[in-house]
Amino acid sequence: MNVAVFRKAHFNAAHRLHNPAWTDERNKEVFGLCNNPNYHGHNYELEVKVTGKIDPETGMVVDLGWLADLIKQEIEHRFDHKNLNIDTVEFRDLIPTAENIALVIWQILRAHLPEHLELG
Repeated sequence: MNVAVFRKAHFNAAHRLHNPAWTDERNKEVFGLCNNPNYHGHNYELEVKVTGKIDPETGMVVDLGWLADLIKQEIEHRFDHKNLNIDTVEFRDLIPTAENIALVIWQILRAHLPEHLELG
């Protein structure tokens, strides 16, 4: 039987949602306030779900302390108090929408988890 465990974290970051292929009018129409040329910030709440079988030797799906440290090192230190468009490699050519931020975080964390665990 699979069991899911969760770990919460948060970070604060600035961004601008802007598609350079569009006109300024189209960007404002689609992205609204998030298209501010001077950027703006959000407080992001992150909830990481890891699913897998309980290890009979440890009684755990994953060591939650290890998971918290992974999130802190790989996500919080990378994105907290950063301008996502300027200060991060991940979003230099990727619009930092909530969906793309979630996808990037998933990719980063997935690379560090054992294959038998699911990240959702």
